[in-house]
Amino acid sequence: MRWLFAVLCLSFASASQAAFTQTIVPKGSEQKIVGEKVINTVKLSERKIDKVLVIKSARQLQLISDGEALKTYRVSLGKNPKGTKLQEGDKRTPEGFYWLDWRKPSSRYNLSMHVSYPNAADSERARREGVKPGSMIMIHGTPIDEEYPEWYFHTLDWTEGCIALKNNDMREIWDLVKDGTMIEIRP
Repeated sequence: MRWLFAVLCLSFASASQAAFTQTIVPKGSEQKIVGEKVINTVKLSERKIDKVLVIKSARQLQLISDGEALKTYRVSLGKNPKGTKLQEGDKRTPEGFYWLDWRKPSSRYNLSMHVSYPNAADSERARREGVKPGSMIMIHGTPIDEEYPEWYFHTLDWTEGCIALKNNDMREIWDLVKDGTMIEIRP
C-alpha cells in the first residue's frame, strides 16, 4: 500500500511540475507549428527583459519585455507568505518595487540574484516602528540535497523571505535578466 501511495505522489509531483513553467508567444512573433505544439521562433535571449514581476498570490515570476509577459515560472516564497515583509525574521517576502542589483553563485542555493530590499519606504517604516527591516532578499535556486529532492521544495513555501525557483529555471533567468533590472513584487 505504501508503494502505491509513493507512486501516486511521484506521479502527481511530476505532472504538476510540468504545468508550472509556461512560455507565452509574444504578439507579432513568428510562429510555426511542430506536431501539435506552437513554437515561437524568436528566442527569449533576443528580447530585452526590462522587468521581473512576481505575483505572490499566484506563486508566479514573469519576465516582462516592453510590457508583455514572455515567460512565467512557478516560485516558492517565504514560510509566512501573506502580507509584506515588516521586519527581519518574519519569514515574509517583501512587496513593492526594487532592483536586481547584484548576483552570485550560491553554495546552498545554486545561483542567486539580490533584490534591493529594503527600499526607502521599507527603511522608513522600520525606523518608525523601531525594528530592523531585514536584508539579503534573493531570487535563488533550490538546495541540492539527496534527502529532499528538488520537487519537494518546489511545491511549498520554504524560504526565509526569498523567492525560490527550480534550478533549471534559475539558470535561465540568470542568463536572461541583467543586473539593474526592475523587480515588482505584488501581493
